[in-house]
Amino acid sequence: MRNWHPFIADVVGALDVSAVRRIVGIPLAPQFSTLSVQKYVDAARAAIPDAVRFECVRSFHDHPLLLDAFAARVREAGVAEDEEIVFTAHSLPVRVVESGDPYADQVAATASGVAARAGIATYGRAYQSAGRTPEPWLGPDIGDFIRKRAAQGVRRFLVVPIGFVCDHTEVLFDIDIQAARIARECGATLRRTQSLNTSPAFVCLLAALVREAIANGVR
Repeated sequence: MRNWHPFIADVVGALDVSAVRRIVGIPLAPQFSTLSVQKYVDAARAAIPDAVRFECVRSFHDHPLLLDAFAARVREAGVAEDEEIVFTAHSLPVRVVESGDPYADQVAATASGVAARAGIATYGRAYQSAGRTPEPWLGPDIGDFIRKRAAQGVRRFLVVPIGFVCDHTEVLFDIDIQAARIARECGATLRRTQSLNTSPAFVCLLAALVREAIANGVR
């Protein structure tokens, strides 16, 4: 990791560079952004010796196995007839997308692909976990989305966090606590799908990404 143990440089330093000649990196963020994934790529490149070949998967936002894995979580959760589906991803400063960053388009593509596989005809899309800076961030914010839709009569929400692959603060706190509290204040209920974590479908995706990178180059 870049900001906590185990750090990328420490893990790379523990490798036997006399035996390792090629490293395939897979940032655990499905959608590419220069503000997120690229920083992990840069950190890895800075730590890996020049003699070792390094390739990194830049995006797997529309990989069939990723879409299948998220769709499986939706089916496991079950969707009530009056429940609104909301796909979420981490927000980024608007300036990043306006500069040509593909992140927002890739988030939309992931949502569309998962919805198609899960048989969801209508859904919402929102962003979460925006930084505390005065500049505009991608929206709508999940809290604002809940307030607006609750005011329009929605009383049940199912959040599908497609921008994340495992449990951490931005899932366990930002959704399970903050967003759920906002829903209650609006007279509604909110739940979410389980994170992919170590689901067999997600593990199969990771293995496929490695095989594809070795056979055909990275995505």
